[in-house]
Amino acid sequence: MQNSPESRGDWRLCVAPMIDVTDRHCRYFHRLLAPQARLYTEMITTGALLHGNVARHLDFDPAEEPVALQLGGSEPEALAESARLGQQWGYNEINLNCGCPSERVQRGAFGACLMAEPDLVADCIKAMQDAVSIPVTVKHRLGLDYDDTYGFVRDFVGKLHDTGCRVFIVHARNAVLKGLSPKDNREIPPLRYEAAARLKADFPDSVFVLNGGIAETGQALGLMQQFDGVMLGRAAWHHPGILSEISRALAPDAPQPEPAQVVQAMQAYAGREVEKGVPLRIAVRSMLGWMSGRAGARHWRRTLSDPALLNQNDARLLEKAWSDLVLRTSDGAY
Repeated sequence: MQNSPESRGDWRLCVAPMIDVTDRHCRYFHRLLAPQARLYTEMITTGALLHGNVARHLDFDPAEEPVALQLGGSEPEALAESARLGQQWGYNEINLNCGCPSERVQRGAFGACLMAEPDLVADCIKAMQDAVSIPVTVKHRLGLDYDDTYGFVRDFVGKLHDTGCRVFIVHARNAVLKGLSPKDNREIPPLRYEAAARLKADFPDSVFVLNGGIAETGQALGLMQQFDGVMLGRAAWHHPGILSEISRALAPDAPQPEPAQVVQAMQAYAGREVEKGVPLRIAVRSMLGWMSGRAGARHWRRTLSDPALLNQNDARLLEKAWSDLVLRTSDGAY
């Protein structure tokens, strides 16, 4: 079957698609922290790909792989062509956004509001499946507004399951389409992990990845016992060290770069990007929260967010920030 995953381990640890967050620089950093994680692009609309600068949206470093392209759209033909571009560019998966609740996305008739039109979503999935040979997956919510009837999401998943879709990333909250901001939609609708677990039980031949409210390493590892994987969102942005912790727990014998090696790799990467014209602040902003909870973390963050230092566009700023942090530890070592 076209969408049967080769291994249920493929989706054990995922980093969520986050607009204005998971750009290629962030993904490069996250790959260093989590060598086996599956990374996702920001949501990219079909219009941006079909009528914009394709290279600007789709270019990525091979080191990021496996990386998935998340698309926003609701027209089967446009999604099929965008998926085809994604495969040509080297992405490992095409993911359809059926979970974003923002009003801007709703005006484009895609995102979470698509859950009200399962037949259309099925047509979109089939069109993309016909266009590519890589997995076509879906990220969705549990319901719309304040209707928490399990049958709604069961029927939605069932319709897509009938197309051959076998990977579902479940944000275990409803999407409230009116009256809540995207931030509120990540926090106010209650988490319902039990409903996501029912989906896994009802569709046992499919992969279900749980998203929403996962902020601790032990919590993530525990949920991996119930689901085929977990997807971290804001936790990976605000406290990226959690990716290293989970990765080490999942594969304790696998090579994992030490923090000093991560700094060296990111300094080399940032230097190359600056030479291409990328501002240093853009290349390193995903690292700001990396040292959260460590001695010297405040100084680390202050150094990497200082406009005067960043405007020099000298990637050696990372080496300085790291050296200062090490000096601030009690024994001079990380």
